[in-house]
Amino acid sequence: MDCKICEQTHRQFFCESCLRTHFRDFRHQIQHFADDRDDQIAQAARALGHIDRSRAPRAHAARHQRKVDDLTEGLARLRRDNDKKRDRLRTLRESLASRRRTLSAAKLQPSRPVTQSSGTSREAQELASLSATVARARSGLVQELVEVFNVVEVGGRPPIGGKSGTKGEWTIGDLILPVPGDIRRYPPDHINAVITHTVHFLSLLTFYLGIKLPFEISWSGKKLGVGQPFIGAIKGGESGGWAKWYKKHPLHLSSVPVVSTHNSLSPSSNSRSPRSSSGTQRTATGLPKDTSITESYIESLPPEQPESSFTTALAMLLYDVSYLAWTQNVEVPLSQVGDVLSNLWSVCCSSDLGRKSHEATPLLPAPTPVLFPLDFAQLLQATSVNPASRARLSRVAAPSPARSGRAYAGTSRGQTVSGHGTLVSEKIDEEAEDDWDLVDEDFGLD
Repeated sequence: MDCKICEQTHRQFFCESCLRTHFRDFRHQIQHFADDRDDQIAQAARALGHIDRSRAPRAHAARHQRKVDDLTEGLARLRRDNDKKRDRLRTLRESLASRRRTLSAAKLQPSRPVTQSSGTSREAQELASLSATVARARSGLVQELVEVFNVVEVGGRPPIGGKSGTKGEWTIGDLILPVPGDIRRYPPDHINAVITHTVHFLSLLTFYLGIKLPFEISWSGKKLGVGQPFIGAIKGGESGGWAKWYKKHPLHLSSVPVVSTHNSLSPSSNSRSPRSSSGTQRTATGLPKDTSITESYIESLPPEQPESSFTTALAMLLYDVSYLAWTQNVEVPLSQVGDVLSNLWSVCCSSDLGRKSHEATPLLPAPTPVLFPLDFAQLLQATSVNPASRARLSRVAAPSPARSGRAYAGTSRGQTVSGHGTLVSEKIDEEAEDDWDLVDEDFGLD
């Protein structure tokens, strides 16, 4: 029939009595099945009661067996440990007995000086080998550096027929680096170029050798090789008297002539020979008016800087080269300090080149130690001496005629005069010298 709500025919409806009958039948069936289930559970429990009585002893036996196995394994482990400890004890006893015998034998022998251990000796040998390898590598780099900058000596002649020979000119990059007394004979561009080459060469050389110089070179462009070079002292001790010269000085010349207002003619310059004074008229600076453009001048400096700033900077450069030579076991006397390229060549040819430095063992002391003999004030004084006064002094003391602008030292005293009229040796007895080559005034160096 149809439902009055959904009006569908698939719905089947039961009456209340039928439903009550069906529910009663289901309850009887459930009760019957529950009784059967309880009977089966009771029967299973009665059947398993005999099995539980036999399983319990077996479980106890298995548990005891596991305990016995654990004890047996622990006993075996303890036995192995005892054996190991027994063997170690036997070894220790034997070692103790051996040490006692050695100690007894040592007490019977006379005492000997303690020698260095083999490990320390081996490390020292390895360090020495490494230092030798580094020295060879530095030597190779220095040789290539000399070839790149073409540091050579040109000109000169050996002694022939009893006549003394002449020394050549040292060049770097095919440019002659004059000694301090001959700088006025070269144009400023030449001096600046050759000093720049020398500064680059010295910077690379100290970098390869790991040497720290007392005077540090800086550039106005804040980068290496950019701008103009300046030089000043680094922080150091009182030895050598150089540390107080911390102010930067220009290591270059200016092509603009500057008239010196404080330097006037000396009485001796007015009383020179007719040969030296007839052809030229002297100005207030002591330079001939008709000199060529190759004459160089000190760069114009502010009032707080003296006009001798370039000379001071040059003395600082000479001091650096002398200290570098000293670190490489090359002796440079005061009379040879002005020959920069020759000293650098001697450094590059030193047998001890690269063996000591400030950056690797064996270490050098910080610049400059007490053992370094050169004093900067003495070098600065020798570099700043007026060439004219030196020429007059040499003419009075030793009247031998001058052959050239380069001076040579006598062999009897071991003293030398640096090239091109710069006298940088200590005070010597000039009356005992017979073979001095003196600087004449005709070069216009005063």
